[in-house]
Amino acid sequence: MGKVVCFGELLLRLGAPGRETLLQTPALEVHVGGAEANVAVSLARFGHAARMVGVVADNPLGEAAVGELRRHGVDTTAVQRQPGRMGLYFLTTGAVHRPSQVLYDRAGSAFAQVGGGRHDWPTLLAGADWLHVSGVTPALGAEAARGTLEAMRAARAAGIRVSFDGNYRPQLWQAWDGDAPTLLRGLMAEADVMFASHRDIEVVLGHVFEGDTAQERFAAGAQAAFAAFPNLQRMAATVRVQRSVDHHALSAVSLRRGERLQGTPEYEIPGIVDRIGTGDAFAAGVLHGAMSGRTDADALRFGLAAGCLKHSLPGDFSTLGVADVEGFLAQAGFDVRR
Repeated sequence: MGKVVCFGELLLRLGAPGRETLLQTPALEVHVGGAEANVAVSLARFGHAARMVGVVADNPLGEAAVGELRRHGVDTTAVQRQPGRMGLYFLTTGAVHRPSQVLYDRAGSAFAQVGGGRHDWPTLLAGADWLHVSGVTPALGAEAARGTLEAMRAARAAGIRVSFDGNYRPQLWQAWDGDAPTLLRGLMAEADVMFASHRDIEVVLGHVFEGDTAQERFAAGAQAAFAAFPNLQRMAATVRVQRSVDHHALSAVSLRRGERLQGTPEYEIPGIVDRIGTGDAFAAGVLHGAMSGRTDADALRFGLAAGCLKHSLPGDFSTLGVADVEGFLAQAGFDVRR
């Protein structure tokens, strides 16, 4: 099993109950989340040593968030406390023809104020196999972008592979008029593996990728990314078809530099419980495959299965283990396991 360091902001998610609109009734359901934390929890559940690095508010909300990660086996000793507030986001889950909506309340959080904190990266990365970061963190402000790039460069200098999830969030970039293409280009240049679609590459390179299928557009985007970023060795993404708010179909694609496109079967996902965090579960599954010696094709299938299963779980975290994912791949059936 491997060791992965994840850098990013821990969040509190406040969601309207069931399929209600926000504050339709005076109640909110609370979950802990955050793109990088979601990956850390999944990897810990898969048996890896996962460490979270970042900053939380020095108050009971911050302690509760850190405690939730610790409960799932994530090493939180490198999470710093700072005066300030926790980053929040509000979720209204869609229904029928009404899409889900996310409202961010992250400006001025303890994490954003200090750009994720100052960290002794050589010490924190010692013995690590991977550093995982995402495009959500630099979208919080110039200091957070600086902190993300510092972490990635420290990992690369130490010979540690870097995983970057595009996670383009226009609402966050627009809130401070951030130059997303320029900043993301600098971050992508440090990545060995990227979880990104052709749309993420379009934002950064300013070029629209044509193709009759999503797979063709992904391949075109990946080839352009390989040409632009010499360190990049592999790119992977899910392909989602939305039949309704509650019924999606999911497959995955991956391309390694100089090799042929890998694809997976498409799985129908009716009766979705919670879509949030599914991309992070996919990324964690692919990283698990890489660290456990699976081929690229097998790692992609494992990642897709992990992402599919996350749709069945409320909250941001996937708390399922390797056996659960392998059971999905084996099509073990839906009867009660006794």
